[in-house]
Amino acid sequence: MDPVVGIDVSKAKLAVVLIAASGKTFHKSCANTPAGHAELVRWLTRQVEAPVRIGLEATGGYQEAVALALHDAAHHVSVLNPSAVEAYGRSQLRRAKTDPSDAAVIADFMRTQTPPRWVPAPPEARQLQALVRRLDALLEMRTQESNRLELAAPIVRPSIEATVAHLDTEVAAIKRQIAAHIDQFPTLRTQRDLIVSIPGIGETTAAIVLGELLDISRFTSAREVAAFSGLVPHVRQSGTSIRGRGTLSRLGAARLRKALYFPALTAIRHNLPLQRFAARLRAAGKPKMVIVAAVMRKLIHQIFGVLRSRRRFDPTCA
Repeated sequence: MDPVVGIDVSKAKLAVVLIAASGKTFHKSCANTPAGHAELVRWLTRQVEAPVRIGLEATGGYQEAVALALHDAAHHVSVLNPSAVEAYGRSQLRRAKTDPSDAAVIADFMRTQTPPRWVPAPPEARQLQALVRRLDALLEMRTQESNRLELAAPIVRPSIEATVAHLDTEVAAIKRQIAAHIDQFPTLRTQRDLIVSIPGIGETTAAIVLGELLDISRFTSAREVAAFSGLVPHVRQSGTSIRGRGTLSRLGAARLRKALYFPALTAIRHNLPLQRFAARLRAAGKPKMVIVAAVMRKLIHQIFGVLRSRRRFDPTCA
């Protein structure tokens, strides 16, 4: 048996479990900081001679730095879906819920399963992701402040108005920075131009798509991208008694779904293939939101098509 490692990642620390080739288990705890990551790499070097398979869950970004450090140290790193690990733990009748026990479940998952190897996206793609997520945070803050302004007492209105004005300035600045960043890298610039050739999608949405997908080459089909975006149907049917209503899975990149909502509304009016597609769904009696969700998924297919073919959108081929 090859050695495997499971890491439970939190904001402050890493709980590590190593299952050696002999089956013996070793535990380690270190800080989730650059110094802690270096300490972990040194500890693994002392424990095992060869690069080892390491699993860690995606935890809202806290896993990225340690995953990159382990990847740079030539280890085989897999970034796991937390839902898959949780389901695996339930299947093993695990009842304890501590950081070391979670790391042990991840290590056992790596021992029995073969998840794909994680490969970091190019630095420029990761930087773009940081920029578009900052833009999303600024827009959310602006919406919150604007909503407060509607019911604000006169004494606090100047403060809220000043905050909204400041956020408007920051949003404009970050949009300029995103555009300049994309223009700086030929691959990103070409991909943006391909995506905006799709009717309904503008430069801001194209930047978010590129920032969330990171590297289109890691997907083999448009369906994979749709699943990553949480835009595939979730069906509940069993025997003759369960006939659940189909819904979106929503197990995926929420920011990507959010970014595609308004472009889908525009595409229904101006994207000829999707205009016809939406008309067929309306004629079949589908509700409005079902049609919008279906168009969002079709937009994902069109985005995948132009990026993989490296050709601008052609409605006759869509």
